[in-house]
Amino acid sequence: MDAMRMSEGNASEFPNIEEEPNADAARFFDLLKDSDEPLWDGCTNHSKLSVIAQVYTIKSDHGLSEAGYDKIIEWARSILLEGNKLKKNFYIAKSMMKPLGLG
Repeated sequence: MDAMRMSEGNASEFPNIEEEPNADAARFFDLLKDSDEPLWDGCTNHSKLSVIAQVYTIKSDHGLSEAGYDKIIEWARSILLEGNKLKKNFYIAKSMMKPLGLG
């Protein structure tokens, strides 16, 4: 019985030390934040990440060039509310998607 208690250890012997995440983990956590951030204040059906992922998928599925992607984004930004958080072009979206291995 005493041997079992010794293997459990004492919680005070192992202080809870918070570490900063490495660069890859930090980018991934930023991406998770983007999944919670609405595309614009009050938007309930799209996040910054969901829109980028959807347009990224359309680009991939239909073989669009980067210029074609940028045109779609340019058009979408022109009809969205002022202050929307849609990334401005493919290059920025691609860098945002890197933590998922898609950039």
